Amino acid sequence: MLINVSYNNKEITRQMEAEVGKPFTLKERWGMNGIGSPKLFITETSTQIRNLLLLDNNLNTCNVEMRPKGIIVRFRSLLETYALVIPYYKLSIYKGDIGIYSIYRDNYFIKVKSDTKAIQKFFKKILDYKADNLPTSIEDL
Repeated sequence: MLINVSYNNKEITRQMEAEVGKPFTLKERWGMNGIGSPKLFITETSTQIRNLLLLDNNLNTCNVEMRPKGIIVRFRSLLETYALVIPYYKLSIYKGDIGIYSIYRDNYFIKVKSDTKAIQKFFKKILDYKADNLPTSIEDL
C-alpha cells in the first residue's frame, strides 16, 4: 500500500497499524539495537514510485522502519512524504548485483545501494526477524 503520510490523519495511521502493527516500544527498540535503517540511496523503482520521484530534482533516498508485522519504506518527493507499507507475508528482499538490495511488495519495488556494512546488517536483521515471527507453514507441521 503506497500512501501519502505527510499529514497527521487518524484513518491512514489506523490502516498502517492494521497492516504492520503499532511501533515497537522503547525497550524493544533497545533490545533490537534499533529499528530504523541508515539513509538508503534509491537506484531503481517501480513505475508508480518513479512517477512520484521524478517530480523533484533532489537525490532519491529512503529509509526503512521495522514494525512487529512488517516494514515501512518512507521517501520524500517535493514537500510530501510517502510510505510503502509492506507486511512480512508480502515482503520479498533480494540481493542482486554487488551492493544492490531489492525490496518487493506485489507490483511495487525499490532497489537501493548497500555500500556499507551497516546497511547489510540491517537487511539481515529484517530477514531474521521475519523468519522468527512468521506463522508456521503447513510444510513445517
